[in-house]
Amino acid sequence: MNNLTIGDYLLNWSQYNFISMLYKILRKFFFLFNPEFMHDLVCFCLRIPLISKTLKLMYQYEHSILEREVFGLQFKNPVGLAAGFDKNAELIGPLTDLGFGFVEIGTVTPRPQDGNSKPRLFRLVQDEAIINRMGFNNQGIEEIRLNLLKSKRKIIVGGNIGKNKNTPNRDAVNDYLQCFDALYDIVDYLVINISSPNTPGLRELQEKEPLHFLLTRIQQQNNKKTRPKPLLLKIAPDLTWQQLDDIIEIILKSGIAGIIATNTTLSRTGLKTTPKKIEQIGEGGLSGRPLRERATEVIRYIVSKSAGKITVIGVGGIHSPQDAIEKLQAGAALVQLYTGFIYEGPALIKRIKKKLASDFYSHP
Repeated sequence: MNNLTIGDYLLNWSQYNFISMLYKILRKFFFLFNPEFMHDLVCFCLRIPLISKTLKLMYQYEHSILEREVFGLQFKNPVGLAAGFDKNAELIGPLTDLGFGFVEIGTVTPRPQDGNSKPRLFRLVQDEAIINRMGFNNQGIEEIRLNLLKSKRKIIVGGNIGKNKNTPNRDAVNDYLQCFDALYDIVDYLVINISSPNTPGLRELQEKEPLHFLLTRIQQQNNKKTRPKPLLLKIAPDLTWQQLDDIIEIILKSGIAGIIATNTTLSRTGLKTTPKKIEQIGEGGLSGRPLRERATEVIRYIVSKSAGKITVIGVGGIHSPQDAIEKLQAGAALVQLYTGFIYEGPALIKRIKKKLASDFYSHP
């Protein structure tokens, strides 16, 4: 890995700078349009084989040193795509071509739902952040199951599951169990999402008693299977230390596989974007660079407090290879991207993997 010549380094540097410059030009064009429209357009383009294969040639990079075994699963590399981008499991092939080591689809609900009214997705360019209040818009479990069965996937796929907006919290467990049963045989791991701020009352399920009931019931269902799947809990960054302590205790008692830390935040502290614009945007979860420090703090706390007994996937504010390394050094076993992927482009995946291969994993 370390036998590169000066010429090799200069070639890599020039390639990265050219690709980075090209994406920055494209990004200026993309950012002229409504974020949700552009998301749909990009997803449409990724389905075109010529575009997908061209991106593969530009961005694919793999090395055996990047391979990880986590939750008993074999990951080609530790860099995944967080839930919310491929809500309906329509892009697994193209996202594999971009170099992700795993893709998390969803959030999936039992019945199709349109989500919250538009506009519901907003860029904070000065902060390299996004505010969304999508509201679990998805095609529903039956359609998404069909999409997964049709996909020719070659990487690990996780299923992020939630409840429908009109399902009261007292009945939420039934929604989660329905999604669990539908996805169990066609995904590699499942994520219980109770931390989105965009479904009214959902975060109340993070409280100790309802969370214990929910996780216990789903894990009981999981344990009835011949081969139980890794079950993870996705948590909010806005929890207090006491709430995190409660969650750690419940995770250890329930026996589920781990935690995804973290989801989007309700905090608007320290933003460069003007308060007037923030007020105009209104409610929603904030993701991107401003979340980096808090997400890392939560990861470090969980790993330390559980004495390493809880496996964590780190997500939140990863916009550079060093950001990813920061999460891994805090104790995360894997990392996920979303907003950084939007702002930095697919070159970010390759840059992270190359940095991990040349520095982080080669010098334990």
